[in-house]
Amino acid sequence: MSACVPTRDDHTSRSWRQSNGPGIKRPHSPPPPRRGGRFRVAGADLSASITVFLIAVPMSLGLAVAMDAPLEAGLVSAAVGGIVAGLLGGTPLQVSGPSAGLTVVTAELIQIYGWRTTCAITIGAGLLQILLGAVRAARSALAVSPAIVHGTLAGIGVAIALAQLHIVLGGSPQSSAVDNALALPAQLDRLSPAAPLVGGLTIAVLMVWPRLPGRIGRAVRRIPAALASVAIATAAAAVAAPGIARVDLPSWRSHALPELPQGPVLALATAVFTVTLVASLESLLAAVAVDKLTTDRAGRQSTEPPAPAVPTAPPVRRSDLDRELRGQGISNVLAGLLGGLPVSGGAVRSSANVRAGATGRASTVLHGVWVLLAAGLLVTALEWIPLAALGALVMMVGIQMVSYAHIRNVHKHREFPVYGATITGVVLFGVLKGVVIGIAVAVVIALHRLARTRITVTDQGGQHLVVVRGQLTFLAVPRLSRTLGRLPQGGDAVVELDGFFMDHAAYETIQDWSDAQTAQGGRVVFTGRSGGRIAEPASAAHSCCRPWTPWRNHHCHDRPEPESVHRDRGTRADAGREHHATTTSPSPGTTDTTAADTMTDVTSNSTPTPSAAAPAAEPIPGAPSSTALPATPRRTGAHRLVSGLSSFQRNTAPLVREELARLAREGQRPSQLFITCADSRLVTSMITASGPGDLFTVRNVGNLVPPPGAEAGDDSVGAAIEYAVDVLQVESITVCGHSGCGAMQALLGAKPDNPRTSLWRWLRHGLPSLERMASRHRAWARISGRLPADALEQLCLTNVVQQLDHLRAHESVSRRLTEGTLQLHGMYFHVGEAQAYLLTEGASAGTCVDEVFDHVGPGDPSGSGQLERTSA
Repeated sequence: MSACVPTRDDHTSRSWRQSNGPGIKRPHSPPPPRRGGRFRVAGADLSASITVFLIAVPMSLGLAVAMDAPLEAGLVSAAVGGIVAGLLGGTPLQVSGPSAGLTVVTAELIQIYGWRTTCAITIGAGLLQILLGAVRAARSALAVSPAIVHGTLAGIGVAIALAQLHIVLGGSPQSSAVDNALALPAQLDRLSPAAPLVGGLTIAVLMVWPRLPGRIGRAVRRIPAALASVAIATAAAAVAAPGIARVDLPSWRSHALPELPQGPVLALATAVFTVTLVASLESLLAAVAVDKLTTDRAGRQSTEPPAPAVPTAPPVRRSDLDRELRGQGISNVLAGLLGGLPVSGGAVRSSANVRAGATGRASTVLHGVWVLLAAGLLVTALEWIPLAALGALVMMVGIQMVSYAHIRNVHKHREFPVYGATITGVVLFGVLKGVVIGIAVAVVIALHRLARTRITVTDQGGQHLVVVRGQLTFLAVPRLSRTLGRLPQGGDAVVELDGFFMDHAAYETIQDWSDAQTAQGGRVVFTGRSGGRIAEPASAAHSCCRPWTPWRNHHCHDRPEPESVHRDRGTRADAGREHHATTTSPSPGTTDTTAADTMTDVTSNSTPTPSAAAPAAEPIPGAPSSTALPATPRRTGAHRLVSGLSSFQRNTAPLVREELARLAREGQRPSQLFITCADSRLVTSMITASGPGDLFTVRNVGNLVPPPGAEAGDDSVGAAIEYAVDVLQVESITVCGHSGCGAMQALLGAKPDNPRTSLWRWLRHGLPSLERMASRHRAWARISGRLPADALEQLCLTNVVQQLDHLRAHESVSRRLTEGTLQLHGMYFHVGEAQAYLLTEGASAGTCVDEVFDHVGPGDPSGSGQLERTSA
């Protein structure tokens, strides 16, 4: 039923929008099938590979200097990471190379074991990564608290910045971050101006380059800032400081390869585990970041028509994190065998790859090929680069690893102590011990939050509000019992439970107190914070409104009150005793009211009052569902509005908030204009199975479309049509009538002397439908397989066809129909049968004499077959 049931895929079906090919994985859908085919190189991939290559070369050399490793080892890792991880990894646009996160760890390993044993440790870490990827542990690795992960990377960034600051100042880094911090005063005492000036120039260019204004700035910014800063610093050093320390690339013939590791087995195993942990976390986090960047890029392309000369990037498949982990492991094995640094996915290189317009693996692989060629052909040029420039470049990378956005995020989630403890542990004691410290602090905070419960009591003029914040476990039972015991016996109370867990001991304590209060004539109401429910019974969960269908059972909170309770409402104590002693089933026409019903009823207002409470005691959430409760009075319209809004905020808003936020960012892009009657029984979103952003809806009395220029016309309908057709560029317009339409009934009974009220002036636009039905020159509109039931149904069907004729008279609609970019559809909905009927394709287009509405069945979900069959 594609004509009248838009889906999410309809949003992107216009010619300039990105199509939902098999490479796109939509939310909650299974992974798309992998597509085979040969390795292809697009023009965008070629240009992106050059951009990434120009960033990777100075970055790789700088990381090798920071680790005190052979400089050619950085180029080996960049080439292996680009080619091997690019071909075998699970993130097509991720660029791998020397790991910035392992700078401190690798430097320490080189100092303790030497370079050749460090290469063997890299091989072991790669084998462990392959094993973890084979057992599909990638997602489990990301289950670690984000505060610990980002704290670890931030601590590594601090250590990198402290170490590289010594190189920028013309010295050499120490063995640890603490030693580097303590040695800074001595380094400043023997400061020589050449290295700091070259380093300062590099930092200045890095910061200013992306912000160059004007047309020249836009052209110059195509050169990566990392390359520009190193090139400018190299040129300045060649002129002003010819004797400054520079890159020294030894001959490839003397390149050191790995050897069998020598040292304590436990220490070597710890080193392998540390390298695996940091490299894997860095790669997986970078893969997630690449997915987000790719999605944002696709979103921008879908909302903006591309320039004719600029091709739209094809869809990129989401990351397979387990495959990515295996690819990183194979890269580390090969890098270790070839004498390279540990490899991981890099956020800096990968983000540059995405922003440069890369469309697939070709850009990553080609970047590795260019690095390999540079390592053999550009040795002389690379040896002109000052070490201070590379040190400044890597120092800025370390500073950027301490992200203010991450700090703000963990602070918002009250996890900054974990973040701070992890940073401190990494800086003072190393990566592995820092991670252990962060985990320990996270566990302590979690236990503290679980055991911490705040209980407050407020007297609200004869009624006490008891607020319980936190989890209710047996540890809180003594304090809870004392607090509840101080309340007046037989008094009214509202208990607000703000938590997500209650154990059996706490439940029994509250239930016993509630029963005692009720027995003495008191009234107790249990709510959640802002109307939220806590631990409702399973039976209640299915007896009331579902979040996505708030109209279903929408009278479940509006049941009439039993006579016995209503008769005795004047005496609260008597009513309480009567209810406590009576557990009979409700009167005919009502159903049992469970705890879920009570909670929804009471929590429609954030601060319950005695008048809003039930007439007698109610069990707390989690009470047995067999307990009979008195029903509440039927609500008025105002109360129902408040209750409905509260139900939406509680049940539906959390489910649609993300989708509505996306629509708020991207704007509305409905595929269809839906013109229908204002009748309250016609729920358009329910009938068409549509959601937010799918339909641009116009509702009026009688689903009328005044023809353009009509006397006493209504410009609001014409304006909506013009906006939908010309601005929103909808693909179809549907006019939907329905059975038992009051407007059509009024037209059938119209008299010449009817008063000229607003309603009758509007219904004049339906008179052509009456004339069409009475005409002998036109076939009657009918439902396939039967004649109209009566004159009212005949007019409702005819009115749909007539309003389609009025639509074609609008200039914007006529133009789009001529261009073949717009379709018109007629629809009839029988309310009593809950059955939709579609006007045949020829009749909708105005080319068929026979005006037949065909039945739409559940076996034809697309609707295309239905239209083709009826038009034939």
